[in-house]
Amino acid sequence: MTEAAPQSPASPLAHVRVLDLTRVRAGPHAVRQLSDWGARIIKVEGPFDDDMTGSRDGSDFQNLHRNKRSIVLDLKLPAGVEALRRLVANADVLIENFRPDVKHRLGIDYEAMRAVNPRLVYASISGFGQNGPYRERPGFDQIAQAMGGLMSITGEPGQVPQRAGIPVADLCAGLYCALGVLIALVERNVTGKGRWVQTSLLQAQVAMLDFQATTWLVDGKVPAQIGNRHPYSTPMGVFPAADGNVVIGASGQEQYKKFCAVLEASHLLTDERFATAEARTRNIEAFTAVVSAETRKHSMSTLVDRFNSAGVACGPINAMDQVFADPQIKESGIVRALQHPRLGLLNLLSSPIEMSGIRPVMAKVAPEKGGETDDILREAGVSDEDIRKLRAARAVL
Repeated sequence: MTEAAPQSPASPLAHVRVLDLTRVRAGPHAVRQLSDWGARIIKVEGPFDDDMTGSRDGSDFQNLHRNKRSIVLDLKLPAGVEALRRLVANADVLIENFRPDVKHRLGIDYEAMRAVNPRLVYASISGFGQNGPYRERPGFDQIAQAMGGLMSITGEPGQVPQRAGIPVADLCAGLYCALGVLIALVERNVTGKGRWVQTSLLQAQVAMLDFQATTWLVDGKVPAQIGNRHPYSTPMGVFPAADGNVVIGASGQEQYKKFCAVLEASHLLTDERFATAEARTRNIEAFTAVVSAETRKHSMSTLVDRFNSAGVACGPINAMDQVFADPQIKESGIVRALQHPRLGLLNLLSSPIEMSGIRPVMAKVAPEKGGETDDILREAGVSDEDIRKLRAARAVL
């Protein structure tokens, strides 16, 4: 059997034991925030392949599920649920992302698990929430992006609404879930009791609307698509260079003066159409055309160097290979390598959080399915004879 890699005593969450009943992306993303800082994760899997993140040997699965051990339980069988209860008795956290009715049907809902372990922090991610008229609907990231307003403000004006290029709702729901778990764990240190932490793809997506939401809630205005422009600050967006495109952000009038100086375009300061932020926003089409004529005179590297030297933010639009070739990304340490016994060296994404004196944990590749089933059950106090009975009943595999 594959043994869990030892956690460093310095890992902040090395004392936290997590049962991971999640699948696909939002739930595993939440769990990864904890495993990256040393939490001891047991991935509880069903007997069938239903994760929908591609091959177990694929890059996506390997990145999402490192630092875990795996047990296979059939939670549709009473004996499988009983085995889970044995694990819950000694767990600190359980995270699941079933549809709301599934956990109740299986008998593994919060109330049932709290009866086993009152200290348990139980976390649920769903598409639309544990209550409300949509609670039983299937939920996927792009549906949440659509219903949560993000697609309506993404893309060029008048064009088909666009989803973001990453699963924003999934990832943010995972982050909010992990944050909620940590809040509940801190409170448990005081009260001795766990909580039921809940979030959803739709709630997370709406929360991420931020100032675009308050444009409607407070100001009563429905924001629209504006492409790569910023609704309040200009120049802020994509501008052409002689050999590609760059993003420039000059916020405020003092920055605008520096912007004009870099381009040696004093006429942008004296032209009344562009003299103030309000005027530039009002005449955005004309302003963009005039500025583009100036930026096209220079290469991308020249624009990036000159603007940043002047204290004006500017950067290239990197393709993925360029992202990871960037010296700042290399210095950041966000890419860490793990040696897989079959797949070789895997370069994976580490945590973007830095802490003094410690590093995120990158201790173990994604587990083979059920590779630690017997060990995990023994640790929970299940005898070898009972393990054989569970296997005979096909409650564990």
